[in-house]
Amino acid sequence: MKRQNQSSVVEFILLGFSNFPELRELIFGVFLVIYLVTLMGNMIIISVIFLDQSLQVPMYLFLQNLSVVEVSFSAVIMPKMLVVLSTDRATIYFAGCFAQMYFILLFGGTECFLLGAMAYDRFTAICHPLNYPMIMTKIVFMKLVMFSWISGVMVATVQTTWVFSFPFCGSNEINHLFCETPPVLELACADTFLFEIYAFTGTILIVMVPFLLILLSYIRILFAILKMPSTTGRQKAFSTCASHLTSVTLFYGTANMTYLQPKSGYSPETKKLMSLAYTLLTPMLNPLIYSLRNNEMKKALMKLWRRKVISRTV
Repeated sequence: MKRQNQSSVVEFILLGFSNFPELRELIFGVFLVIYLVTLMGNMIIISVIFLDQSLQVPMYLFLQNLSVVEVSFSAVIMPKMLVVLSTDRATIYFAGCFAQMYFILLFGGTECFLLGAMAYDRFTAICHPLNYPMIMTKIVFMKLVMFSWISGVMVATVQTTWVFSFPFCGSNEINHLFCETPPVLELACADTFLFEIYAFTGTILIVMVPFLLILLSYIRILFAILKMPSTTGRQKAFSTCASHLTSVTLFYGTANMTYLQPKSGYSPETKKLMSLAYTLLTPMLNPLIYSLRNNEMKKALMKLWRRKVISRTV
């Protein structure tokens, strides 16, 4: 193991799915497809909302910010993960591990607050439609977005700096696919009790509180839907809410299990699967859930497609 001194590791080894070498090629292929679909889906959303003036409203601007987060989240994790899956011994320098953890926490924390802001926006639009333009103004939208991003930066700065302030004087093998807090913390050869208390309280504030607010918002939304006179309208609204809640529960649920107890008793393979749920699946599913089920987004996409086809034929 390479060291700078007795307690400072120069590099870490990411083990990935080293216990299943026969599945490595299959997993690599699946992850590569998911990564490409994630990039394509989210980039389409970002571009369509940017190019279509009719979508320059808070609901879609929130969605655009979410897609920026998802693209960034995937770009921080997936390339290195694919390298881990394609080699027998994948190493990452201490500084690289620090940077990867920092940006995972930044984009993950931002998404936690952003999803909460999006739920509040939908709650206001459905439950208070007449007052919505006065409540969700451009200034309020900007404040919510800025709060989400600044909160993500603060979470990442505090947590990453604290984790890497611990000495690493034992094994440098991270039994994970990327530099996430729990597996890195397991290598620290110091008392991490205070950090674990912080992680517990921080997860409640950053993950559980927004999740509970989202659930409360959707309960109010469901009551509003039940009052709709149209059966078709109710079915469509229920379908949309169900898909949104599925994505939100997958993201918050697995993130909560991962960070609530950084040194939990889950097996390494279980921890990897939980991490993949919110780092791999939700960035891919969100474009499908939030855009392909949305008529305005589909119309805007078709309009831009026709415009492109006409420009080519002229």
